[in-house]
Amino acid sequence: MPASGLVLLGEMRGSGYRTPPALVQRPNGQTVQLTRLLYLVLEAIDGRRTYAQIAEVTSAAYGRQVAAADVQQLAEARLRPLGLLRAADGSEPQVQKSNPLLALRLRWVVSDAAVTRRITAPFARLFAPVLVAVIVAAFLVISAWLLFTKGLGSATYQAFDQPLLLLVVFAITVFSAGFHEFGHASACRYGGATPGAMGMGLYLVWPAFYTDVTDSYRLGRPGRLRVDLGGLYFNALMGVAMYAVWFATRWDALLLILAAQLLQMVRQLAPMVRFDGYHTLADLTGVPDLYARIGPTLRSLVPGRPTEPRAAELKPWARAVVTTWVLLIVPLMLFTLALMVLALPRVLGSAWHSVQAQAHDLSVDWSGGDATGVAVRLLAVVAVALPILGTLLILARLVRQLTTTTWKRTQGRPGRRAVAGVLAAALVAGLAWAWWPDANRYRPVQPFERGTVLDSIPAAGIGNPQLRDGQIASAPHTVWASATAPPTKDHPELALVLVPKGSGGTTGSRPAWVFPFNRPSAPGAGDTQALAVNTTNGSSLYDVAFALVWADGPSVTNRNEAYAFASCTSCQTVAVAFQVVLIVGHANVAIPQNLSGAVNYSCMKCVTYALAQQLVLTVPGELSSDARARLDALWQQITAYAAHLRDVPLDQIRTQLLAYQEQITTIVTAAATSPGATPGPGPTDGASASPTPGSPGAVSSSPTANATGAPAPATAPAGGTTGAGQSGPVPSPTVDASPTTAVDPTPTATATTTP
Repeated sequence: MPASGLVLLGEMRGSGYRTPPALVQRPNGQTVQLTRLLYLVLEAIDGRRTYAQIAEVTSAAYGRQVAAADVQQLAEARLRPLGLLRAADGSEPQVQKSNPLLALRLRWVVSDAAVTRRITAPFARLFAPVLVAVIVAAFLVISAWLLFTKGLGSATYQAFDQPLLLLVVFAITVFSAGFHEFGHASACRYGGATPGAMGMGLYLVWPAFYTDVTDSYRLGRPGRLRVDLGGLYFNALMGVAMYAVWFATRWDALLLILAAQLLQMVRQLAPMVRFDGYHTLADLTGVPDLYARIGPTLRSLVPGRPTEPRAAELKPWARAVVTTWVLLIVPLMLFTLALMVLALPRVLGSAWHSVQAQAHDLSVDWSGGDATGVAVRLLAVVAVALPILGTLLILARLVRQLTTTTWKRTQGRPGRRAVAGVLAAALVAGLAWAWWPDANRYRPVQPFERGTVLDSIPAAGIGNPQLRDGQIASAPHTVWASATAPPTKDHPELALVLVPKGSGGTTGSRPAWVFPFNRPSAPGAGDTQALAVNTTNGSSLYDVAFALVWADGPSVTNRNEAYAFASCTSCQTVAVAFQVVLIVGHANVAIPQNLSGAVNYSCMKCVTYALAQQLVLTVPGELSSDARARLDALWQQITAYAAHLRDVPLDQIRTQLLAYQEQITTIVTAAATSPGATPGPGPTDGASASPTPGSPGAVSSSPTANATGAPAPATAPAGGTTGAGQSGPVPSPTVDASPTTAVDPTPTATATTTP
């Protein structure tokens, strides 16, 4: 009696075998290949016929005489062990399902076969040849426009600048992965086959969707290829639809979804794992079990060994394609595995560093009540953790499979087991060498590193034929013999060079001073200074100084300074100083100073920007614990913003700092007007609007230096919060250090307060 749920798929059309096999799907979903004779015997077994009757039916279909004893032998020795027949007592067969390394696990059915057939029926019409041609052509044109004309810079910025949009992009990308499976099922339905269940599971540790299209084996080669590529076609549909939405709304963040479709399509086409590319190659050759051919193909290539039956049963052209695939895929898999092992320490270090940074940002967003920011940070942590877990899972399962297989194959063979033990010890020693903790092995990947393949090899001298910025090495030279040629640019060597102070080179960590004026004085107590001096071509240098100062003396003379000086080519130099001075008690003199300067000297194609933002407020007595907690939480958020200031466009920095000033003023003002607040010296509202001394009305003077070749605007809020001098691209080396008067166009800005 055949097992329940058995599906006879018939002979495989378009096969790469010399004799096409017949296919049978077991109840557990696996497909079994049978010879034509075995398939005819299984087809004749119905639980009522005797072996003699089965032999008679089989002989008529096979064209050759088959005896009843032969049928019994085939049924008991071949079909029943494969789990295709019930046991003698009528019970269902117990078949252990194979457990490949790269298999989908924990499957959860979302729609059964009946539901899948019903919901995919309308989508089958999308496979009309004319419509396919139009959609594919449109997708290719849109992709070329996105990659080579539009670009993804504005889309990336908009998505990360507005975390809610990033969540929308993520949700639609996940939906498109499920829509991809609709493509497979709809193509199966269009070709005349019946799609099965659709659902999701875990591929290693990554969530993945799946569709059962086993019935597509009934189709010919063109029909199976349509099913294989149907998911990619639906990715193209999603890309065209997202472009249409972008065209209507101009939300650049939506273009990231189109980029995600391209990345998903490239990943799916990789023939190394069981994605669409693997199945496409299998159906092109008519050999559905490519991985099972790796061993027989490699053994058949050994000189002096006969060709194994599993390799010889393929047609010559199919065998040539499979052999080429094996010769390409095996080294690639071994290379990927080795690279995974060698790079694991650096990857772990980078992941830990990233998780710590995201955890800090998460705490800031949580304390600030930013739900969207919290969700984005959680997604970032998950995105960092999943690849690490997947890598560790692959390595653990691989070690377990190799250990189990080796132990079984060397059982009763002490010589081979001893050799296997030696190889295992060598493997453990190699892993210890690659993973042993030292000062640099687990350090995070740095921006200056190239990240080439050879760079991942932790052996001295390997992968480092040239010294480069940021390289960590050992045993530097300090003295060369007179007869030894010194190092050159083409043949560098690591050396320890001592430069006398004042020699014109670098002094400590301070860059060489090449500008025709003196270096700004060092900041004093209670002062804030951001000083960015850039003399390195092609570099980007930021110096950020944020400070919250509590002043309780008789005089307030705090200085807030931002200086950006550049003498380089194609470089960016940014200095941002943000100072908040809270005056507690009575101050007889209040003369805060806010200065900024941006200078280019012999600088070509430079962007030089300096921003000094200062807020001075009188605190009305002791702040309440609630006000102090709110102020501390806000300053923690401001500190986190300063840590990532490099990622903020220059034209948005001042706007954000003004927003922070307004929030600080609101907290202090609320503390002044709340019941029970103790009034301090000065106006009763806690923030008088008297202008800074020396400024007429709401006008504030700020010495700024511009080297742009054209005036750069510097704005300041009324009452002494000065703006910035900034510079853009420089057509020729010029210096302009003249003061600029700053006038605030929005008089509602917070004013400096004095008692």
